[in-house]
Amino acid sequence: MKVRKAVITAAARGERLYPVADTIQKAMLPVIDTDGLHKPVIQAIAEEAFLSGIEEICVVCAPGDGERYVSAFTALRDNLIKSYKSVDWAKEEAEKIDNLISRVQFAEQKEPLGYGHAVYCAKEFVNDEPFLLLLGDYLYVSNIASKRCAAQLIELATQENCSVSAVNPTIEHQIGRYGTLTGKNVPNMAGVYQIEKIIEKPSLSVAELELQTPGLRVGYYLCFFGMHVFTPTVFAILEKQIAQNTSNLLLTPTLQTLANTETYLALEVKGNRYDLSGRNGLLRAQMALGLAGLAHDETLSSMVEILAKANTRQSQRI
Repeated sequence: MKVRKAVITAAARGERLYPVADTIQKAMLPVIDTDGLHKPVIQAIAEEAFLSGIEEICVVCAPGDGERYVSAFTALRDNLIKSYKSVDWAKEEAEKIDNLISRVQFAEQKEPLGYGHAVYCAKEFVNDEPFLLLLGDYLYVSNIASKRCAAQLIELATQENCSVSAVNPTIEHQIGRYGTLTGKNVPNMAGVYQIEKIIEKPSLSVAELELQTPGLRVGYYLCFFGMHVFTPTVFAILEKQIAQNTSNLLLTPTLQTLANTETYLALEVKGNRYDLSGRNGLLRAQMALGLAGLAHDETLSSMVEILAKANTRQSQRI
């Protein structure tokens, strides 16, 4: 199968990023990407998709946010062209924004009815094709210089012609923050699992009983990475759940049904995900992007300087 469409969910208001998310959409917060250019988070996520072979993107957003995104990006591009004129980096960034505007459309989630419902809002855009699903408040940094995290996922989904979710082995004290799963290793495919059971944000006691995966280090579990490739089957399952008039449609029960219905794999992606809504999430993401990109030396020297000063202050207190 060919995966040419992506969906980015960005409808949540970002309560954990108060007060800044009350002023602007959290997906418009700025970062310096691995290419050394300043850009909004949503642009960095979209470029993750484009650089992995995606042709079209749908951003699922809150009512009115689609126009706000387009207006904000148009203003950014115009300012780059007007203020910096012939500066090379500004030209490059303006071209990337033009590319983004031309290849992105928006679907509104009219009411906050859960993450599963947000995904369902992209059904018309997906139009019975497989698609890449990304989170609007996660940034992804690959450990493979020549292959993005999304590209790793799409490659396996295309090869096996099935749904695939990215996972990371995660230490036990963090699993309460993520959807967690278990399954069997696929023969002759390192880091690939046939998904059997999924539990959303399990307690450690439940995970110990139901989610241990053979081959992982002691105390580690397979947790969702915030990146999936799905077949259109996921919409048929969501539709049945919506018919039950749920006010908070989670995605995890749908994925469990998907695992029971057809081949559904998990891939240990070679990379890391950074939740921008978590404590110090934006700071950690920025450091990771800096260390992985053109600003590696500058980022590293800044970190060393800050740590040295912090150590000096601590010594003076003692």
